[in-house]
Amino acid sequence: MYGRVKRTFQTYKELLLLGLLGIPIGLVVGGIDAVFGRVLLAITDFRNGHPMQLIPFLALAGALIAFCYLKFGGKSSKGMNLIFEAGHGEEEVIPLKLIPFIITGTWITHLFGGSAGREGVAVQIGATFSHWVGRKIPLKNSSHIFLVTGMAAGFAGLFETPIAAVFFAMEVLVAGALEYQALLPAITAAFTASATSQFLGLEKFSFALTGKIDMNFPNMGKMILLGILFGVVGGAFAWTLKYMKKKFAQTWKQPVIRIFIIGLILSVLLLLLYRGRYAGLGTNLIHASFYGEDILSYDWILKFLLTIVTLAAGFQGGEVTPLFSIGASLGAVIAPVLGVPVEIAAALGYAGVFGSATNTFLAPVLIGTEVFGFSYLPHFFVVCAFAYLFNLNKSIYSLQKIMDGHNGYQKP
Repeated sequence: MYGRVKRTFQTYKELLLLGLLGIPIGLVVGGIDAVFGRVLLAITDFRNGHPMQLIPFLALAGALIAFCYLKFGGKSSKGMNLIFEAGHGEEEVIPLKLIPFIITGTWITHLFGGSAGREGVAVQIGATFSHWVGRKIPLKNSSHIFLVTGMAAGFAGLFETPIAAVFFAMEVLVAGALEYQALLPAITAAFTASATSQFLGLEKFSFALTGKIDMNFPNMGKMILLGILFGVVGGAFAWTLKYMKKKFAQTWKQPVIRIFIIGLILSVLLLLLYRGRYAGLGTNLIHASFYGEDILSYDWILKFLLTIVTLAAGFQGGEVTPLFSIGASLGAVIAPVLGVPVEIAAALGYAGVFGSATNTFLAPVLIGTEVFGFSYLPHFFVVCAFAYLFNLNKSIYSLQKIMDGHNGYQKP
């Protein structure tokens, strides 16, 4: 009896410690996210004002990034793959220099017009710092727990959607499984990081939906169709990104030459296609989708292709914000065909394509509700469920594992 009480007390003590440690991790990661995010937004505004002066130098900027990673990056050059290797226990150390490398590389990519995102950067920042802390904590499995904790903090600090961030971090390493052992520190770290970045002035995107669409039988059919469409598009994005990375690497084995040649092609395309409309994060397309501005029927396709080419070439940045823009602009285009309010279809695409491409289910449902309103939870649930089912287990994270109920983990 005494032994059982002692073990229970010890368990609660460890839980309390984990929860408390999540707070300083959230403070640090939220602070770094705020600096990274605010500078990135300033860079975006500057590039949008001077596209003809900056985009032509994208190839040179890419060559500089590739050279620095090749010469000084070491393990850091693996980027998100290194985070997944550590999460699967295949790598013990994530070097802290990954943080300045990924931040600087992403800033340079965006300054000169590369079509890339920012989420992968934030997740790597959080995971790297928190994993470093976890390796110093004398608790069982602490490095893995704090890796997940840091991923949640990084996502929450950048997007200020802490609930979605917690579930994204817990479900992204292994599709179909949740890392509940990291739940408490992930919660405290995510909410702290979100509050910290908000306090430091980082903007959060949110849009209050006002359209109405009852979940009756015909509308349920429309939600299912949207979910299937977004699932196919997200899965196609993940598959194509993986294929193009492999193809480019086979064609140009030297990374500096590869990124320079593809950078030249990208510069020409980005300038010819409406002078940088598809450069950077894609927040312009997101804004247009929700505020009644012109969305071209092929906006989502061009953003899809240019983002894949940018990232496959070796430019730095994430995929998620471009996925948001692809989904939102696709939703805006398809809405009149299905007779769905444009803002609702855009919001569902925003979440659905993201969930499909990352092979996650709960995170996109929750990011949809945190950004657009919890009253639309049933809509996001249905769409994201079918997007998840119809992406064929494809993921932008090549080292994500799949939970197989019969054979354990499998690679996608």
